[in-house]
Amino acid sequence: MNLTKEQKKERSQSLASEIKQSAGIFFTAYQGLKFKELAGLRESLSNAKCKFRIERNSILTHALKNAGIEGVDENLLKGPTAVAILKEDGDVAMSAKSLADFTKQNAAFKIRAGYSEGVWYDEAKVKVLATVGSKEENLSKFAGALYNAVAQSAQVLQAPIRDLAYVLKAVEDSKK
Repeated sequence: MNLTKEQKKERSQSLASEIKQSAGIFFTAYQGLKFKELAGLRESLSNAKCKFRIERNSILTHALKNAGIEGVDENLLKGPTAVAILKEDGDVAMSAKSLADFTKQNAAFKIRAGYSEGVWYDEAKVKVLATVGSKEENLSKFAGALYNAVAQSAQVLQAPIRDLAYVLKAVEDSKK
């Protein structure tokens, strides 16, 4: 599909505004995958509030520059590139997990890098990020840990009163 210079500029600006509003972006190599496989990936990423799209490297380069993202590796945008753009309220770890799972199922799919909140992640770090767990999982683990700490504190505070009651009961029984 041949685009005019004006159309490329518009797509670049549109993509830049989408990237600015996103919580993160992942760069992937998709060459060798079938449309059906990519459709499955798109579906799993949509559950993670992430949008997967194939874009020209020149448009991506200009969009990243317009979005104010610095530190882009020049080798990152070589060859066919697709990006997974995480929505503002999306979960970075959940998106990374979806991508990592898809990589395990499809050898042709490669995660090149990720970017979120001013931090660049290489492929290994994205896979580590995938093991972290979703925001909901981590919040539930944290809530469980807080509950256990409070419950144990309550038990420790109740122990002297309980022990005193046992002593009084023993004294009462011995006087009968």
